[in-house]
Amino acid sequence: MKGLILAGGLGTRLRPLTYSGSKQLIPVANKPVLFYGIEDLKEAGIRDIGIIVGYTDERVQFIKDAVGDGSRWGVKITYIRQDAPRGLAHAVTTARDFIGGDDFVVYLGDNILNKGISSFAEEFRNSDMDASILVTQVEHPEIYGVAMIGDNREIIEIEEKPENPKSNYAIVGVYFFRSSIFEAIKKIKPGKGGELELTDAIHELVVSDKHRVNAHVVKGWWDDTGTAEAVLRANHLVLTDLKAKREGIVEEGVRLIGNVALGKNTIIKAGTLIRGPVIIGKDCQIGPTYLGPYTSIGDNCVIRGGEIESSIIIGDTHINLEANKRIVDSLIGRHTIINSARETLPSGCKLVLGENSEVQI
Repeated sequence: MKGLILAGGLGTRLRPLTYSGSKQLIPVANKPVLFYGIEDLKEAGIRDIGIIVGYTDERVQFIKDAVGDGSRWGVKITYIRQDAPRGLAHAVTTARDFIGGDDFVVYLGDNILNKGISSFAEEFRNSDMDASILVTQVEHPEIYGVAMIGDNREIIEIEEKPENPKSNYAIVGVYFFRSSIFEAIKKIKPGKGGELELTDAIHELVVSDKHRVNAHVVKGWWDDTGTAEAVLRANHLVLTDLKAKREGIVEEGVRLIGNVALGKNTIIKAGTLIRGPVIIGKDCQIGPTYLGPYTSIGDNCVIRGGEIESSIIIGDTHINLEANKRIVDSLIGRHTIINSARETLPSGCKLVLGENSEVQI
């Protein structure tokens, strides 16, 4: 079985963070989302992984620089270029030469699953199914691909973002396929958005080709990190299982409560209170300040004063706040500077923001 990670999307819902970078490289608990997928595939016994990359040289290079050849995970990475955002089914056909005649798993690169995919991969290997999809119950299925499930977990029908969903089983971004999926993709036409939808291809397998497709219901949590809110939610979920680690320097007069992980060469200054779970990268200077639960601080950050809670500071950022200022539920990109305006005139918030930014004051 081979692995295929789709990482070519533009990430429009995460702008301005994704204007030049890849949404799959946004960190959750200080690890790029894409790495979680690679690790899940490795744990499932898959060693040959293709990554579908996007449409500009700059975006492709970002992912190549971050992932490399896969040797750090003990896998082989092949990069496959998609020429334009033509849909998930088109991305799969782009990888046909890489897949050959092998069975394969498609893993959307912005997804995180709590318990991985090993058990699902093993069951598919030993089954006679032509495809298998992961699903989970959700409150608003109309914003997802939706599956109707019959006896023995077999798929009866499947729809992409239906106005009137016939079930609340949303399709999680992990799919197991035999080579028959390529013939099904040939038969479908672009959907409402002009793209070739993978759900339409699976529908073709079930309804027209009479192939057997079943569903696996995900038991643990799952998140699609396509929006800032979803990234912060995934960060919260991952940090729930954080283990304490101290590789940095903690001065006298620092209070660490709960699980706190400190990277190498990071200094926590006297007068700082950190209430975990909190993860801090390497080469940071923190404090005096307060860091509250479910906060991730990337490498090379300087943070003084104020309070930060339930936020992601991606890295290479300088924050200097007054004691009564508080940052919460925020996703802050690299090379950001946030300073106190206490001694500047005229008073008020002073902002330099890129397109599609969002600020609450």
